[in-house]
Formats: sequence, structure tokens, C-alpha cells
Amino acid sequence: MDNAIKLCHGNGGKDTMQLITDVFYKHFLNPILSQGLDAAVLEIGKERIAFTTDTFVVKPIFFPGGDIGKLSVCGTINDLVTVGAKPLYMSCGIIIEEGFDLELLKKITASMAETASLAGVKIVTGDTKVVEKGAVDQIFINTSGIGQIQDNYQVKKIHPGDQIIVTGTIAEHGTTIAIEQYKLKVKGNFRSDCTPLYEILKHLEDYMDHIKLMRDPTRGGIATTLNELAVHSGYGIRLLEKNIPIRKEVAAINELLGLDPLYIACEGRMLLVVDKDKSREILHCIQQVSNCRDAQIIGGFLTDRDPYVYIENSFGGRKIIKSLEGEMIPRIC
Repeated sequence: MDNAIKLCHGNGGKDTMQLITDVFYKHFLNPILSQGLDAAVLEIGKERIAFTTDTFVVKPIFFPGGDIGKLSVCGTINDLVTVGAKPLYMSCGIIIEEGFDLELLKKITASMAETASLAGVKIVTGDTKVVEKGAVDQIFINTSGIGQIQDNYQVKKIHPGDQIIVTGTIAEHGTTIAIEQYKLKVKGNFRSDCTPLYEILKHLEDYMDHIKLMRDPTRGGIATTLNELAVHSGYGIRLLEKNIPIRKEVAAINELLGLDPLYIACEGRMLLVVDKDKSREILHCIQQVSNCRDAQIIGGFLTDRDPYVYIENSFGGRKIIKSLEGEMIPRIC
């Protein structure tokens, strides 16, 4: 890595991981952080809690399906959910550019309050900073969250044959942001999938022993997250192209822009690694959730002790899928 930070270091892909390894792990590394989960799992007395933090710089700050406020609450809630936690409390830190419209700030905070309330979460502490004009772009938000691990859920070792489920259509959020950033005049129902995911856990209470690991595929899309899972497990992954749920309009826009939907962010989807013999039952439960009817089993883990990911089309053709390299869409979250 050279001495200059670039936009690609924030894309959630290979460059981000290199930055984390070379800088943050070098100085912060400990057994909790090294687990590499979306939220830290902490033991306090006999209680197991989850703790996470995230910062949001999305551009534009209002977009179809959400805004920076809703996104900041959903993002933190969903990181807690991926470690089996019921989200309980959040903080809110806001950096505001001088001259920002007060009415817009009220609209953003109202959106945060509504989203948190719907998820049963309380925003209990926070901080506000105002900086001179030009020091930030309008408004940046940091949120941290605490949740209680449910039913003593734990991440489990992945084995060959374990199946991978995605909880809905992919690439909705990143594609919506791209349309807004490029100011495209297109027809179709393009909306961010930004939503809290805790309802999924409530439907899966009877299956938590069969869920190995959960992740939300935000920056870098499902391709980057699946590569991380391959490295984590030490096994290869086979994806079936025909099983990956993506709306035709979303696929068409990505083709127009020269983008690959596999690398485009989701903000209301989750990837689950589950026992093969329970995968159909778990899929059926997920499909009962209102915004998860398009959930699918998209692939599984191989016996190969080589952490790569490939996608197979209906003709048997195969293509290696690597982690995101370079920058695709900046400031998507």
C-alpha cells in the first residue's frame, strides 16, 4: 500500500481489507476483533451481547426507499442481527456542514426515530458537531448499537455441503444510488432495499442450531461477502447463476453502466450459511417474511480446500468470482 488513501479503500472489497490488515489490525488486533464479524460478541458476566458501529456518508442523502437517517439505523441494526442479537440500544453521532438546512435535519432525525421505533430500538445517546462549510458534504452520521444475543446463538464451523441462502433480490440499494448519482432518466421501480432484518431472526427461532453464519452483503455486494466466507471456512463455493434473485430492471441498469450486480451493495438482505439437510425448511421460513419472498438457495460449499468462489451458468460454464477490486460506486452507504 502506498502512502495515499484512495476511494477504493472504502469500497468494502480487497483494498478495504488490505487497509484494515495493514493499519487497523496492526494497532488494534485482539481476539474479539480478529473474528472479523459484522458485530463484536462480548461476554459481560453471564450475558452475551453484541456491539457494533458504522458511519454513513451516502450521496445523495435522500433516495428512493430511504435516506441517510434510515440507512444509518438499518445498517447498525442489521450488523447486530448477523450475530444473532436482538437490537436494543443505539447511539447517534452527527457531523453537519455549516449552512445545512434545518428542515432537512429534522426530516432525517424523524426518519431515524421512525425506523428505530419500528425495530423496537431506542436511540439513547449521541453527539453533534458542526464544521465549516466545505469541511464535509452536507451531513455524515455515525451510529453504534448494542443487542442481546438470542438463544445463546454462536457462529459455527462451516463444512462441505453447507448451503447458502440470500434473503431476497440483490443489488437494489447500490443500483438505486447509482441511478441517482448518474442522474439517469429511467423507467421502472427502483428503490433501495434498506430495511431492518430482525424479523427474519424471529421466524428462525427453531432453526438457530442449524445456522452456521450470517452476513449482510453491503459494500462489495454478495461477491465480496462470499469470498470472505470462503476464506473464513477454507472451502470453495459454487454458485448457481439461475438461482441468484435479481430483478430484470436492476440487471439491465447494471449492464448499461458496465457494472456487475454481484458486486453491488444490498442494505436489506442477508446471506445465511445453513446445514444442507435443513436448508429447504429454513428457506421456507424466510420466504414467509414480507420482504423476503424472493429468497433463494444460491449455492453451497465444496470439499475443495481452496477458498475460491465460482459461478456456474445453466450450460455448465464456470467463472471465478473474486472480491471487489477498485471502486464501483462511491458513497453508497
